[in-house]
Amino acid sequence: MRKAPVIELSSAERAQLMRLARSKTSSVRLARRAQIVLGAADGLDNETIAAQVGAGRVQVGRWRTRYAEGGLAAIEQDLPRGGRPVKVDAARIVRLTTQTLPAAATHWSTRTMAAQVGVSDTTVLRVWRQHGLKPQRVRSFKVSRDPQFVEKLEDIVGLYMSPPQHALVLCCDEKSQVQALDRTQPGLPLKKGRAQTMTHDYKRNGTTTLFAALNVLDGQVFGQCQQRHTHLEWLRFLRQIDREAPKDKTLHLIADNYATHKHPTVQQWLAKHPRFHMHFTPTSASWLNMVERFFRDLTTERLRRGVFTSVPDLIAAIEHYVAHHNADPKPFIWSKSARDILQKVIRANGRLSSKQNEALH
Repeated sequence: MRKAPVIELSSAERAQLMRLARSKTSSVRLARRAQIVLGAADGLDNETIAAQVGAGRVQVGRWRTRYAEGGLAAIEQDLPRGGRPVKVDAARIVRLTTQTLPAAATHWSTRTMAAQVGVSDTTVLRVWRQHGLKPQRVRSFKVSRDPQFVEKLEDIVGLYMSPPQHALVLCCDEKSQVQALDRTQPGLPLKKGRAQTMTHDYKRNGTTTLFAALNVLDGQVFGQCQQRHTHLEWLRFLRQIDREAPKDKTLHLIADNYATHKHPTVQQWLAKHPRFHMHFTPTSASWLNMVERFFRDLTTERLRRGVFTSVPDLIAAIEHYVAHHNADPKPFIWSKSARDILQKVIRANGRLSSKQNEALH
């Protein structure tokens, strides 16, 4: 008859196995194997150990023998399973994902790629995760083609990172056509196990335009809602800034190239108010204007899921949000230098040019 191998443990080995057998964090299988080895070291036969740990006699004999041959490392992991090993050509999956397109589609999915390479969709997903690929996502971009891009970039970033003394730097813009949307049916509130609900359709109750100027120094916002956004409303907003800003401060206004900002009437008014200095962002570079960050917060925190039965209701909500923001303002800190931004733009232009040349050839 086959004789079970004798297990002899040192004090260190026994202490280690006892920790595994009592551990709350190790796997149940490893804890049971440790109990089997401890029972064998105490001189118990396989049937007795099997009854104590709730396992089969053959299973107890297997782990007893493996520990006798290989120690703790032999019971920590299972032996390789039988069957044909799975062969996954990860390099091919990555190459197809990044360099090709499926038939009649704009991007690969796990299922279309799985059908193409002959593996499961979970295998494709695992390879994508390992290589940081997300074909289902796309990010928008626009590289400015302004011939004066460098000069305008250095001018505006210089105001952010080294503002002039005895002056205020204000980032100005309009958030136009803000809609007062009312839902067609009341939704259900948030509760445990259920998200807040909101109908997909809505009723339009009019629009308003928010004129805003963000103070780069302290984060406060000058805000004014108006029905339209022509040069007349822009002038009205400039007069508000002139009234509310400290009289002893020079004002540097950063704005985009919207036609109303450069209207002849506006230019005449600015000529009569020399403390105003206009700085225009490059074309297709609205990201240089920090008030866009405030507009994003306003949209996500107050407008997108808001319900407004009228334009006055919408205006009241916007004004309340601005007042709440100004009660404890926090400035946005600009950290990128003009040189770093310019190098990134140069790299982007280089990649775009190479792609265009490849497409031509």
